[in-house]
Amino acid sequence: MKNPLLAVNNIHTYYDRSHILQGINLEIYSGEVVILIGRQGAGKTTTLLSIMGIQPSKNGSILFAGKEIAGKPSWEIARLGIGLIPENRRIFPDLTVAENLEVAMKSAIGGYNKRSAYGDFPELYPLRDRPAQNLSGGEQQMLTIARTLMGNPKLLLMDEPTEGLAPLLVKRIAESMVRLRDRGQTLLITGHNITFAFDLGDRAYIIDTGTIEWSGEMKQLREQPEILERYLALSN
Repeated sequence: MKNPLLAVNNIHTYYDRSHILQGINLEIYSGEVVILIGRQGAGKTTTLLSIMGIQPSKNGSILFAGKEIAGKPSWEIARLGIGLIPENRRIFPDLTVAENLEVAMKSAIGGYNKRSAYGDFPELYPLRDRPAQNLSGGEQQMLTIARTLMGNPKLLLMDEPTEGLAPLLVKRIAESMVRLRDRGQTLLITGHNITFAFDLGDRAYIIDTGTIEWSGEMKQLREQPEILERYLALSN
């Protein structure tokens, strides 16, 4: 059996004295789309920040492409091939759309470029000379995803990518992620929108109060509505 691209083993992460992640384990294989599902405050964002080295775990192991990355600075983890799309969309507000992409492209080696970005997100092309601060929330999210892709990540971490967006924009973001999936991009996406997860993911983990309570294929989750009811207060 092939080795996972990412293997998170028994990590514990704290904010001051608050024990947020309490022994998280998860695996992601190359080309997979994995959804980390949970209620607000369950530990989804902290899991991504721990993988990225922004909120380091105090113990445990995080292997990426067979190499230990726990304890490494976030910039080094990014260079190894992990890209993070945070929920708060950290764009450069005073730069144009094109300039935001160009800044990221300087550190990329071949592969994804501005033409690729405009192909994946055609809404951005007519806005290429507009300052990013003048974009709508959905347009800023598209720019954030495109800018992160300019670094050619092997693994893309997406934190609540459709949170707060209108239904039409959710649909457009979902369509872009389907295109990425179909090209073989490996994705780890957090969310509590179970319909969105069903449509996109191969496998899922359910996190609750800092622990993984369930894992399996999306088909299994769909067939077990009691799991959704227990941890998400949802029914299928």
